[in-house]
Amino acid sequence: MAGGGFVSEGGNGGRDYEGGVTVFVVITCMVAAMGGLLFGYDLGISGGVTSMDEFLSKFFPQLERQRVKAKHETAYCKFDDQKLQLFTSSLYLAALVASFVASVVTRKYGRKVSMFTGGLAFLTSGKITFQMMQLLVDMMKTKPIRFKWNGSVIYVDQL
Repeated sequence: MAGGGFVSEGGNGGRDYEGGVTVFVVITCMVAAMGGLLFGYDLGISGGVTSMDEFLSKFFPQLERQRVKAKHETAYCKFDDQKLQLFTSSLYLAALVASFVASVVTRKYGRKVSMFTGGLAFLTSGKITFQMMQLLVDMMKTKPIRFKWNGSVIYVDQL
């Protein structure tokens, strides 16, 4: 159970720091909290994807066959497959490698440069993802659809 405590000011046991809680410190804490939230969300998504039938049939067909043969399944452990577990834990491994890289960058250039570079990388990847989605939507808008209702539905916009 979490607990708290009080520390008295002045005294021989502590240090006197000149810094205080500034706007930069508050924003940095908020960004770090959001990073943890997004990382947890990503882990939940990757864990959920591994239970989708389409994903299993495409990337792990042996598990799909095993699931069909199983008479009952539990919510806790559906599959006992090391490759699937490695896929699910790959985000943990990526975070471990990224933390080692970030520690070297922070030690060499400082926290501000490290945080700025990480934020810039996050914004850049978001912008690239957005632009790729826009490109995909534009491609889908201009490509005619060939269904059995030829002539009734011409573009994806009409769906």
